[in-house]
Amino acid sequence: MNIEKPVTRRESIKQLLKVSGCLTFAGTTAFASNLVKSGGAATANNPFMVEGVGVTPDYDIKELTRKTFDAAGGISKFISKGDVVVIKPNVSWARRPEMAASTNPYVMEAVVELCQEAGAQKVRIADNTIHDARRCFALTGVGIVAKNTGADLIYPRTSLMRRMKLQGNRLDIWPVFIPLVEADKVINLPVAKHHSLSALTLGMKNWIGAVGGRRNKLHQDIHMTIVDLAQFFNPILTLIDGIRIMTRNGPSGGSTSDVAQKNTLILSDDPVAADARAARWFGRKPEQIGFIKLGQKWGLGTHDFQKLTRKKVTV
Repeated sequence: MNIEKPVTRRESIKQLLKVSGCLTFAGTTAFASNLVKSGGAATANNPFMVEGVGVTPDYDIKELTRKTFDAAGGISKFISKGDVVVIKPNVSWARRPEMAASTNPYVMEAVVELCQEAGAQKVRIADNTIHDARRCFALTGVGIVAKNTGADLIYPRTSLMRRMKLQGNRLDIWPVFIPLVEADKVINLPVAKHHSLSALTLGMKNWIGAVGGRRNKLHQDIHMTIVDLAQFFNPILTLIDGIRIMTRNGPSGGSTSDVAQKNTLILSDDPVAADARAARWFGRKPEQIGFIKLGQKWGLGTHDFQKLTRKKVTV
């Protein structure tokens, strides 16, 4: 029996670069020195957080998204000309945007456009959905986002999953959605919502949609699983969508009575702090949420978001 040998993230990216003919000595050196976070992002010395809030009744969501990035120094601070960027939303469920089960399409569209304006060679949108991908992409609005912007919408399929060494505390080898590994930069773009098992779905839990395999097994010791995946995929940025949040019956919901309007975005390069701040929308203390507490313990960031360089913008 020929069983494919699992590879590490570093080995996988090297192999992908060789296939594309782009692996040079200088590129390999840069790769080795810069691969601290997903997509080649280096660990920030001064982590930041920007909160964007829509305060007028008819505020524009895309304008709010742009101003939030502007307050962080602009998208060009994070995305370089020629980058292949993958945006990881949460569009796992075939629900319309008003149900708050998925990332707001206007937020997503603004992020895609910003990356394109920064000179990204390619912008891709990738999520391994739970419901049928075609239905999810149609109902959540992500299909329209791809059509409007020209972004590549990646459909999950077995051929795009590869067994990799996660080297986590609980997860060792697991099938990974390859587009999220081969990107130059990855932006995590989750929606904030209630979850019946992990209490909340925020940024770190969004990485469950970045892998394949039997995901019901990931629900065993779910908080440690979330941290293992977050440590592996750790993105250049996390933008938490709190335009609408699901306050109960998550993660799939199904009724607008489960939804609260927060009109807020959280942008940060500290994934633990981003989740910690968003937990407050649900009246939860960060240290009461298992994966947030473990995220700090294992060095992914801090749940004391007050320590970050913080800004607030309004539209």
